Amino acid sequence: MIHRKLLVPLALSLALLSACTTTKHSGTQHEEFGATGVFTRSFPSTEKSACEAARRALLSQGYVISDWKPSVLKGRRKYQPEADIHAEIEFNVVCVADSKGSNSTTVFANAVRDRYSLKKSNTSASIGVSAIGSVSLPFGSTDDALVKVASETIPTGQFYEQFFELVDRYLDTVPYVQEVDNKATTAPPTPLTPATASQTVTSAPPEQSAKKSEE
Repeated sequence: MIHRKLLVPLALSLALLSACTTTKHSGTQHEEFGATGVFTRSFPSTEKSACEAARRALLSQGYVISDWKPSVLKGRRKYQPEADIHAEIEFNVVCVADSKGSNSTTVFANAVRDRYSLKKSNTSASIGVSAIGSVSLPFGSTDDALVKVASETIPTGQFYEQFFELVDRYLDTVPYVQEVDNKATTAPPTPLTPATASQTVTSAPPEQSAKKSEE
């Protein structure tokens, strides 16, 4: 009996400790760095061509492009999963060349999902009474407003896997954009001015001028 009385509290303590450890791990697992390449993919292309393919991939899925640069891209999409829930996805893409002059680019992508809930607030009506003053009554109109209730980076690998597959598909239709070095470009020809144009006019040969003087 004594052993049983000691084992029951010990088992309960171990169960509580295990639950606390599991809860702590589940709350911090998204804050750790992993070795998996969920948010990156390498493509045999330049920065401009890779970002152009990413832009077409987002446009094909209903995203509105809010920011677009040669190597940075940002798109936004809105949807409503439930009657009183509104959600938005902000997709960020960064294209970085693996090395200078190489034909290989790494595309970094991450999507942040914000959720909004419809909240109703009652507004009371006030009535003025001469003897008492203003009295607020509980009846009135209701105002609806969207309030952000959650914001999280989408962690699933399948979501980004589908995006990278679309980028690879559109990369075949994007024309190859070669990076041109500014130092290698030649200066455009200078236009001719009236002074320089007059200098280019050749004078008559000496023999023809001598014949004209004899005549």
